[in-house]
Amino acid sequence: MSGKGLFGGRSKGGMHFEALDKGSGDDDGWYRDVVNRLAFAAVEEQRRARRWNVFFKGLLALYLLAVLILYLPADWTDLLEGADKHTAMVELSGLISDTSEANADTVIEGLRDAFDSENTKGVILRANSPGGSPVQSSYIYHEIKRLRKLHPDIPLYAVVTDICASGCYYVVSAADEIYVDDASIVGSIGVRMDSFGFVGGMEKLGIERRLYTAGENKGFLDPFLPSKTSDVEHVKLLLGNIHEQFKQAVQDGRGKRLKENPQLYSGLVWTGAESVVMGLADHIGSAGYVAREVIGAEDIVDYTQEPDLIKRISDRIGVAMAQAMRDSMASGIGALR
Repeated sequence: MSGKGLFGGRSKGGMHFEALDKGSGDDDGWYRDVVNRLAFAAVEEQRRARRWNVFFKGLLALYLLAVLILYLPADWTDLLEGADKHTAMVELSGLISDTSEANADTVIEGLRDAFDSENTKGVILRANSPGGSPVQSSYIYHEIKRLRKLHPDIPLYAVVTDICASGCYYVVSAADEIYVDDASIVGSIGVRMDSFGFVGGMEKLGIERRLYTAGENKGFLDPFLPSKTSDVEHVKLLLGNIHEQFKQAVQDGRGKRLKENPQLYSGLVWTGAESVVMGLADHIGSAGYVAREVIGAEDIVDYTQEPDLIKRISDRIGVAMAQAMRDSMASGIGALR
């Protein structure tokens, strides 16, 4: 089948190629256009790949930088400052509890780093807290006592800003000296337990409480039952024992500086100026004043421990999810109305 075809070319496949050859002049522009488009598409794809590559590398660099900053030792700034002597500072801020940033583990870790630094001349515990857990407060109190014995040449001063009450005062009473502002709120040396009683409300609504226990006191302080005299007496004994521990810690920390006052351990609070007169505090002064005039090292390095990056991200994700769920439920309820 190699004879001449209708168009003078090879039959079948040959005819096809000759036909194309004859029309090649018309198709050159189309062919070049396709080639050019393919070439430009390849170049654009390479550019796009390079841009994404640069983006992800930059994102990775930012992530590594954030991790590096979070996990650098608290005294890394000393390297930039020529390793001069400085005042170390640790913040005690907010409610004292094992689930807050002012938990014993976090505060103690900051204090240990502050005392362990070779360039620490003195430590400031800057306090701004209404108090909280007596257990967490006790942990910090006793750790301050231990660190002071371990590092007798490094003093620790407490500086109160807005408020230092209850468990916060428990903590700062372990300091060598306490500095306050005239308007600071100081004191509340006492113990409390909060509860509610719903008995009257349940009676009005006709609700009956049914409680089954093994152990005669397992329903202790049930808010849906009338309070029992024995329960109240036991709670008072419990709170009284904790109060005595609190008072003893304050007396051990403050010693003879405390003035005789029948209201001292009543749970009342006073201004900073009044607290100095009563012996609850020593002087009026800020953190900057203590660093400059008392410790003699004006440069302050913050040793406060920050939550790690993963925890902060998870906390924010949790808040965002809760918000989204609430909004979704609200919109669903609105749709049913």
